[in-house]
Amino acid sequence: MKKQIFKTCSRSNKSRSFWVNPFLRPLLLFTLILFSISKGMAQPIPKKALLALSKTDHILAIIDPNSLNILAKIPVGIDPHEVIASADGKLAFVTIYGGGSFHELNILDLVEKKALPSLDTKPLLGPHGLVFSDGKAWFTAEGSKMVASYDPALGQINWAMGTGQDRTHMIWVDSQGHRIYTSNVSSSTISILTNSLIQPRPFPNGFLPPDAKAHWEWSQVIIPVANGSEGFDVSPDGAELWAAGSENGIISIINTKTQKLESQIEAKAIGANRLKFTPDGKRVLITSLRNGDLFVFDAITHTLLNKINTGHGAAGILIEEDGSRAFIGCTADDYVAVLDLKSYAIIGHIPIAGADGLAWAIRP
Repeated sequence: MKKQIFKTCSRSNKSRSFWVNPFLRPLLLFTLILFSISKGMAQPIPKKALLALSKTDHILAIIDPNSLNILAKIPVGIDPHEVIASADGKLAFVTIYGGGSFHELNILDLVEKKALPSLDTKPLLGPHGLVFSDGKAWFTAEGSKMVASYDPALGQINWAMGTGQDRTHMIWVDSQGHRIYTSNVSSSTISILTNSLIQPRPFPNGFLPPDAKAHWEWSQVIIPVANGSEGFDVSPDGAELWAAGSENGIISIINTKTQKLESQIEAKAIGANRLKFTPDGKRVLITSLRNGDLFVFDAITHTLLNKINTGHGAAGILIEEDGSRAFIGCTADDYVAVLDLKSYAIIGHIPIAGADGLAWAIRP
């Protein structure tokens, strides 16, 4: 008779126990340990999560901003650059750039922590800058010199407009989707796209068709700024736009009401990559991809408050809503640096290979 591995000791339906072959006990114990570890790794995602892109590993990391632990990783396409989350924090959008040649927008389910079917943006090439506003994901298409919006409810691109500028790269959109700013790096310009309600125009003879209605019409104003201006941001009150030139480190300040260049600061932020206002509008942070320096300027006096080295190359910037900390994507150093904005001390590092784009995902 073959030796039984499992033998029932009791025939009672109410209670059964099993005898295990002694040689298999270590294997069973090891299996139970692995199961326990895997269950422990399935950590819940907090209502406020930090999203960080890895250019090297091609993943989106979901991070607990308090513990700085990586809770989950979702695969994305080759050469991811920017990320943004939907207003409800359930979806993330990632642009797959390819130096202006790729045509892919990744869509990720942050609740289930998985990738959804991607959007082929062709003929809009080189998607890069991203912002979520008015229920849509707005992005630049650098290779096509355009900006566009993707409507998740429709599952398609619902609007696009050309800038006619070279390397339309980063983007900012107001809450109603009526005003758009873009930085055009190689043209060294900022585009202001405005959607205005136009009343019906009568024919030359004065006749106005009875069914004529007002319609929305887009217009563009182009403002020259410092060479290689890429990173930019709009002040919280919407009054100013600051853009940092990567070639000469000059900050250009635009009056958004007059739509004119108001002043420039000789910041010497050579290699400037990203620029962000603090939520209170009092300070401006600028990263340098060339040397890893982070410049902090007073937004009122336009003076340099501090300069902190974060590593060998700093890119994406994300700031806490209370202005207490800043997260800096240090691409060359394979981490996200955590900066205390009171002491200006680096207080932590999150290991992300080729760290770049950063965003918040906040669920109600």
